[in-house]
Amino acid sequence: MTKLARSLDLRSAILLVVSSIIGSGVFKKVAPMAAELGSPLLVIGCWIVAGMISLAGALTYAEMAGMFPQSGGEYVYFKKVYGRLFAFLYGWGAFTVMRTATIAALAHVFGQSLITFTGAGGASPEGVVKCIASVLIVFLSFVNYRGVSFAEGLSRGLIYLIFLAVLIIAVLGFQAASGQVDHITQAIPNFVPNEHRTLLGSLVIASLGAFWGYEGWNQIGYIGEEIKNPQRSLPISLSLGTTIVVSIYVLLNVVYLYVLPIEALAQLAGTPDKIAAVEVVRQAAGWVGALFISVLILVTTTNATNASILMPARLFYAMARDGLFFKSVAVIHPRFKTPSIAILLQGTWSIILVWSGSFDQLTDTLVFSSFIFYGATALGVILLRFKQPHLERPYRVVGYPVVPLFFLACCTLLVVMTLLNQPREALTGLGLIATGLPFYWYWQSKPPIAESDPVDVADVH
Repeated sequence: MTKLARSLDLRSAILLVVSSIIGSGVFKKVAPMAAELGSPLLVIGCWIVAGMISLAGALTYAEMAGMFPQSGGEYVYFKKVYGRLFAFLYGWGAFTVMRTATIAALAHVFGQSLITFTGAGGASPEGVVKCIASVLIVFLSFVNYRGVSFAEGLSRGLIYLIFLAVLIIAVLGFQAASGQVDHITQAIPNFVPNEHRTLLGSLVIASLGAFWGYEGWNQIGYIGEEIKNPQRSLPISLSLGTTIVVSIYVLLNVVYLYVLPIEALAQLAGTPDKIAAVEVVRQAAGWVGALFISVLILVTTTNATNASILMPARLFYAMARDGLFFKSVAVIHPRFKTPSIAILLQGTWSIILVWSGSFDQLTDTLVFSSFIFYGATALGVILLRFKQPHLERPYRVVGYPVVPLFFLACCTLLVVMTLLNQPREALTGLGLIATGLPFYWYWQSKPPIAESDPVDVADVH
């Protein structure tokens, strides 16, 4: 019988959390946030608040992850709290938009960065970008097809390079001749915000960019069956990994706003072919610095895409094992011990999303959809405390009930404000999730695959 093997230790789990978060957002999103808010302190504040909310979410999730350390993450939690239908809708939403759109968006930024780096592109750069993104998804899906240890080793090597590069950027930035502390304190003079939005609305819209930068902190729960001592390792990796990323993101944004005034960063929002971090380091260290940061973005997006392919595939595998997804997705490769068909299907749909819309449309849609289920997990922690107080909890969320209630309130606010300010993206996300209902009714009528007897490749025809 072929099963997923426990092969990842605590260090690997922490680095995978960091790898799944640090991608493109911290390099790109500061420009549209600056244009939306017009104030450097508000931009930094958004990154800090979004980081604290993400950390509150990670601490809340850690209680669930410790109790239910199986493949599937939230899908497993929701089955325990809300039942199969809600769990399925989460998994279907992850497949149609939340997790696969993350892969598509990260790969898209990799393509943009590579085009900028090489100066290629020709008459149709967007088509070239999408071709590059598709090739990256195919390559990294193959890497993950070959084994979790192989894919985790790639992420581990890349994340160490990223740590070193962040330190170099900070040193270059704070030594830049153009750098001024006043840049961090002075807002755009006579700034006129979007006339259709309140300050709160602008803050929420800007925060979507920051939350995209933090997206992925919850994915470690998907591979609970492959982590050694998961009851201990999952909570520690969630909290420590997210804390590391918050520190890195705040540092980098302070560097950006120290080197360039807020007006210059806001102007970059109107030139989507330019990446804010590249222009900042170009200002600080010339073309060599721009070359360095361009290579770094290629590394980080490769690493985040790899982690985003590695972990969510286990969610789709868990659904199929329960009979709530395509039967062949329950395959575990007999040699590589990976959910091989799940990885291939995930990669195929991610490539379709690459060709379906722009980067910002994808990220705003997936952040909105994700926060519906983030809030549901926080509520689930509270409900289980009341319904099953004697259930074994290897980790109890710090600051209960304040921390999960705070996270739940933030999720609710973001969902409501996105519905009001970006109804198209919100309704697109809800519509994609709702398309799963006919599939649920069909699969629900079929007998499930036994959890202890996953399908081998040889059994699928």
